[in-house]
Amino acid sequence: MTRQLTDRDGDGALVERRGGAGTALRILVLALVLIAASAAFVFFREQLDNQLFLGVLGVLAMMGIFFIVSAVIGFVEVMPQPQGDTLARQFLASQPEGTLITDEQGRIVYANTAYGALTGAQKAAEVQTLEALLSRHRESSEALYRLTNGLREGRETYEEFRLMKPLGSQASAGSGAHWYRLKARLLPGDRRGRNLHVWQLSDITIERDDQERFFKELQHAIDYLDHAPAGFFSAGRKGEIYYLNATLAEWLGVDLTQFNPGSISISDLVAGEGMALIDSVQAEPGQSRTETLDLDLRRTNGQSLPVRLVHRVRAARDGAPGESRSIVLARQQGEGGDHSDSVASMRFTRFFNNTPMAIASVDGEGRILRTNAPFMKLFSDIISRDEIDRQERIEVVLHESEREAFRQALASAKDRQVDIAPIDSRHPTSDVRNFRFYVNAVIDQSDEAPEEAAIVYAVDVTDQKALEAQMAQTQKMNAVGTLAGGIAHDFNNVLTAILLSSDHLLLQARPSDASFADLMEIKRNANRAAVLVRQLLAFSRKQTMRPSVLNLTDVIGDLRMLVDRLISGTNVKLKVEYGRDLWPVKTDLSQFEQVLINLCVNARDAMPQGGALTVSTRNISASETEAFNYRGLPVEDMVLIEVADTGTGIAPDIMDKIFEPFFTTKEVGKGTGLGLAMVYGIVKQSGGYIYPESEVGKGTAFRIFLPRHIPEVQAVPEAQPVNVSVDGDTITVAAPTAEAAAEQKDLTGKSAVVLLVEDEEAVRRGGKRMLETRGYTVHEAGSGVEALDIMDELDGQVDIVVSDVVMPEMDGPTLLTELRKKYPDLKFIFVSGYAEDAFARNLPAEAKFGFLPKPFSLKQLAVAVREMLDGES
Repeated sequence: MTRQLTDRDGDGALVERRGGAGTALRILVLALVLIAASAAFVFFREQLDNQLFLGVLGVLAMMGIFFIVSAVIGFVEVMPQPQGDTLARQFLASQPEGTLITDEQGRIVYANTAYGALTGAQKAAEVQTLEALLSRHRESSEALYRLTNGLREGRETYEEFRLMKPLGSQASAGSGAHWYRLKARLLPGDRRGRNLHVWQLSDITIERDDQERFFKELQHAIDYLDHAPAGFFSAGRKGEIYYLNATLAEWLGVDLTQFNPGSISISDLVAGEGMALIDSVQAEPGQSRTETLDLDLRRTNGQSLPVRLVHRVRAARDGAPGESRSIVLARQQGEGGDHSDSVASMRFTRFFNNTPMAIASVDGEGRILRTNAPFMKLFSDIISRDEIDRQERIEVVLHESEREAFRQALASAKDRQVDIAPIDSRHPTSDVRNFRFYVNAVIDQSDEAPEEAAIVYAVDVTDQKALEAQMAQTQKMNAVGTLAGGIAHDFNNVLTAILLSSDHLLLQARPSDASFADLMEIKRNANRAAVLVRQLLAFSRKQTMRPSVLNLTDVIGDLRMLVDRLISGTNVKLKVEYGRDLWPVKTDLSQFEQVLINLCVNARDAMPQGGALTVSTRNISASETEAFNYRGLPVEDMVLIEVADTGTGIAPDIMDKIFEPFFTTKEVGKGTGLGLAMVYGIVKQSGGYIYPESEVGKGTAFRIFLPRHIPEVQAVPEAQPVNVSVDGDTITVAAPTAEAAAEQKDLTGKSAVVLLVEDEEAVRRGGKRMLETRGYTVHEAGSGVEALDIMDELDGQVDIVVSDVVMPEMDGPTLLTELRKKYPDLKFIFVSGYAEDAFARNLPAEAKFGFLPKPFSLKQLAVAVREMLDGES
């Protein structure tokens, strides 16, 4: 049995369906009493005449009747309900939301008074289920359906829906639309394991009205802010703009429909050097700071907008930059009225802050009174706005060594002198940057700043100083190169005479002769001197180059064994990193090998305690070369060769001198100082670039960039093996000599006629004697003019002309040009200590000739002449 209250109980429940366990127990007890009475009547019937027994039975009957009546009216409970049930009912009844508890089939188990008030139920019979109550409206029925499905899936959530009429007559006042919130959650089941559903219904119309009113007020505030007569924007910590009003957007030409928060930053809006002023506004940790700044904004069409900015910044508690809020006032002349002072002030402010020169006004003691935006930008790492506001002395931006000169210049300005010499100063803490300061006296003090004594102008001349240093270095290197080239040319003539004479004597001597060893020593030292000459020519970029198309992977692979041998026993580990699919380059094989070996030997010497030597190659595209940011490096495809070590490094003060000839940090007798000078010359002559990077104590890296060569479809000559000799700090790699290749050739003259033209008598005499020993008929001339006369005397009966390039009266190229006019098929060989391309560019493209670099030996001369006569050129 169940008990349904037809009116509100004292605990506030409108409907409560209780279980029948207590009532059934009372009936069971009553039945037991009746059974006991019947049994007593049957079994003790014969004793009913006993008065005492009848009295006891009567008392028991009276007690039973009292118990039954008390149990029926509730005065006595056989199983009293726990106190917690009462507290739970009181809690549910006190809820402001209407609470309804149903079973899984939707049958009502409990409904509190608030639920009845919301739904208009006055008594239990009028209480409706949610399905009956909400199914009449589409929005509410859909919400109930979603909540019911959610409970079946174990989810507890809520829905809000809108009804045009209230659910009950006692609902919130007003006949308009009402908003309701319906929550659903699960309640643990009863003894039979059935789950209960708890529904809470509340009228949120007033809450929604408040929200709508607040939204309307916010819309009005935004509308006021958007159409205010001043601009406004807010920015994040990194300067990204999250909001700007319509007024500012209109001024700047920004389309708000296309604007996304954070898509633009303050720097995108500020023109000129105005960002230096904005960045200078810094607040203390956890504090705010507001400054008024006059600057220019940039419209989307590139035009300038002069404004006054009220900029407020709040710093985070850790001191990091915080968000900012800024009001923008347009500084434009309005209609009517006299605004000449305002316009003049605006024009001066724009000129003052947008000039490319840093400007500061100072008093007689050098204290800063006012600065412009470029000044704040140029010296932002030295002085802050707070220090300027405290009138810090301007001397802090000068190097300590130049401060006395500035004080003298300031004293001259106070004396109103003119033509004060500018002051060049380094950065106070760094030698990398350089400034030039101009101090001008203030002749007419203004009423605004009567203490103003001088105007200081500052310009960053770092690039100018670098160019001046580079120009001076270039001029010095060119002068030394010219001198080295001239010395090398004259020295080559001397060496050629020595080599030819020694060869002549060696031909007449036998190995067993006492003088044979001395002759060999003379020739060996002459060859060593020739190496020194080649280094001088390499430095001056006038050496003979035989460029060919090379694959650097093969070149470095062939050299690896040699480098391993050079660093053996030094605890230096060699590592080679080959780039994939390297582009070909065009350079002289032997000269390039000389470059690599010199760099590797220098790296070895820089690691006396051992270390790692790394040689790596890779392709560098045009975009990557630009990322290196090296001065003079063109933006094109390159092949990079890097030689890096982990040695002692190069000190910054000598880095600019390492490529100078005869400069060395090694001990006396351990190096000529031409190694890196030669490397630099070979790389430059090959059309490449070399850049060193070093840090003391960590190592040095030399990066060589060679232009990518686009090969034509032709056979590439196979690289020849090389012979290597070590000379101090210089490693010379020479191609196989012509003597070795000529051993099996017939080098006799076969009655050929040679005209030898050479202004150096010793060289001419030695060459004539050597050729005559080979069977040639030799005529000699001391100049180009004399050679023309001899050709006329011989009526052109000459098979080949061997001529020096540099001669008085008429040089070799001019001689070739004159002879070809009469004898177009005449064979011609140039002999010179300079590179072939140093004079070949002055000859016509169709001119055919051979070339023999000085100094040369007898066999080299014989091979060159024989090959030219046989048709090789």
